[in-house]
Amino acid sequence: MLIAPPLSLYIHIPWCVQKCPYCDFNSHELKQTVPEAEYVTELIKDLDSDIKRFNLTNRRLHTIFIGGGTPSIFSPESIHSLLSQVLARFDYSADIEITLEANPGTVEADKFIGFSQAGVSRLSIGVQSFASDKLIKLGRIHDSQQAKTAAQLAHNAGIKSFNLDLMHGLPDQTLAHALDDLKTAIGLKPQHLSWYQLTIEPNTAFHSKPPVLPQDDELWAIQQQGVKLLNQAGYQQYEISAYAQAGFECQHNLNYWQYGDYLGIGCGAHGKITDAENNTIYRTVKVKHPKGYLDKTREHLDQLTSVSEDERPFEYMMNRLRLFSTFNLDEYQTRTGLTAASILPKLEQAQQQGLLSSHNNHQNWQVTPHGHRYLNDLLTVFL
Repeated sequence: MLIAPPLSLYIHIPWCVQKCPYCDFNSHELKQTVPEAEYVTELIKDLDSDIKRFNLTNRRLHTIFIGGGTPSIFSPESIHSLLSQVLARFDYSADIEITLEANPGTVEADKFIGFSQAGVSRLSIGVQSFASDKLIKLGRIHDSQQAKTAAQLAHNAGIKSFNLDLMHGLPDQTLAHALDDLKTAIGLKPQHLSWYQLTIEPNTAFHSKPPVLPQDDELWAIQQQGVKLLNQAGYQQYEISAYAQAGFECQHNLNYWQYGDYLGIGCGAHGKITDAENNTIYRTVKVKHPKGYLDKTREHLDQLTSVSEDERPFEYMMNRLRLFSTFNLDEYQTRTGLTAASILPKLEQAQQQGLLSSHNNHQNWQVTPHGHRYLNDLLTVFL
């Protein structure tokens, strides 16, 4: 039986000071003053339309994530206005996790304090590297010292926790350089680290002119030794690219990977909403370009589709298998509305290949270390 899972809200702020050559997100270089007030107005209109469209008046809000782009280019006053209007429309817990992404090159002490006072409880700071030459190649607008300062400001701003976003496998990066980056990040004592390999994506500057990246054996050594370093420092890997001190896992991202529901408002934002009564799972995509999104004669919704029952097993597994924790067939059934029989043969096939392990008479399942290393092979089992 399909049961509505926890509901999160993703808010997309699309502007950046400069487009990074590796970035394939819906972000747009800032050409003029940011229309903060106008955009906040449209975000709330977008939210109200979704609440009405999916009859969400009585759904409790689990988490909020403000991403981009670079949300920290907005003023704390605009973030306060946005959050106060959002929270007025939902029931939520007093300690709701509210994350805001920040670029070290667009923050100062007053801003972090202001974001905290506006209701932000978690910051995600896009460091990417602490090596000056790597930051230049990645097109970042901050330097190493600004990154370190941003982490210290986060500690002092009254924010409950913060994440540092760090890449490895960078152009001309050696094992020693990658581990130095990681040691610097750990030394700044964030409660959470997102540490992941740079990949070259279509429709990016790096795709047109690919940089020289480390070889596979070097990448594997970075991954193996980096995880060991993180574990020794008290960070446990709970998702493919996420490491946290106990109790500081990102609840918003966990809801994604557990096939939870989320509204997506803002330019190009994606959403997933469960209508349990009608056994339907919807996906939404909003108008991508800021000019179109801010056009008052146009609806914010660009696409509305339903996820067929045939698509749900792969969708669930594509998300759930990123996590290191076990999942059970009861969760699969309530999140997809399908029977255990619809997935059990493929789970057993993956187990025979050493990619999954089972417990409690095939009720609980977990990705093996082999499965995590060859995750794409694991996912193809469910296609």
